[in-house]
Amino acid sequence: MHLMRFSKPIILIVLTITSLGAIAQRDIPENLPKFDNRKLHFGFQLGLSSNGFNVEQDLTLGDSLTRLEMGREPGFIIHVVSELHLGPYFGLRFTPGIAFASRNLQYTYFTSSNTAQSPVIRTIESTFVDIPLYLKYRSARVNNFAQYIFAGFNYSIDLASQQFVDNTVDEKGEFIVKLQRMNYMVEAGVGFDFFLEYFKFSPELRFSYGINNIIVQDETKFANPVNQLNSRIIALSFNFEG
Repeated sequence: MHLMRFSKPIILIVLTITSLGAIAQRDIPENLPKFDNRKLHFGFQLGLSSNGFNVEQDLTLGDSLTRLEMGREPGFIIHVVSELHLGPYFGLRFTPGIAFASRNLQYTYFTSSNTAQSPVIRTIESTFVDIPLYLKYRSARVNNFAQYIFAGFNYSIDLASQQFVDNTVDEKGEFIVKLQRMNYMVEAGVGFDFFLEYFKFSPELRFSYGINNIIVQDETKFANPVNQLNSRIIALSFNFEG
């Protein structure tokens, strides 16, 4: 449900961008005519994200646990953009930066009277230092418009990780869900280049799939039923490059 709420505005934005791209293909004066002649250029990226998990679970390992669900939460992205031109169509992009994210796991238990309780929610806050590297393929420029796709790898460090926190004693009786500090993700996306008078504006949609198991198995009631936990992120970003 959270994913559907996030995907609807993204679809509308993509359709709008596609329509603008069709308009951009009309015969109009060309902006930044020497932009592609430079070997290297820089910029910055701002974006919003929808953050969640892919969960592999075993409910038999949780006492009275009847359901374990993942909840998606929004996040914010601030990256630096650098691109090395490898030719008229290919480029190597390096976009390091910081991403703020929040995700949650929802545990539903039965009481002694066999009645369902409200879910117990464990929210995990993360501050990622992202170090992604992508190979980009861009279509031929038509006037002030072009399209591109990209794919690559992101090595991400969670500065807010509680991997090494003592989770054996909690005065409030609320154990945390501990995640690994290191996160490895394969990423792919699509974007649109609009060459404006003074800079290039590029909205893009990116999908990130975590490939390492980030759950820390510390034998708590929240970690035991989780066999594997992988990051799943959808991001809508806006690049400004000069």
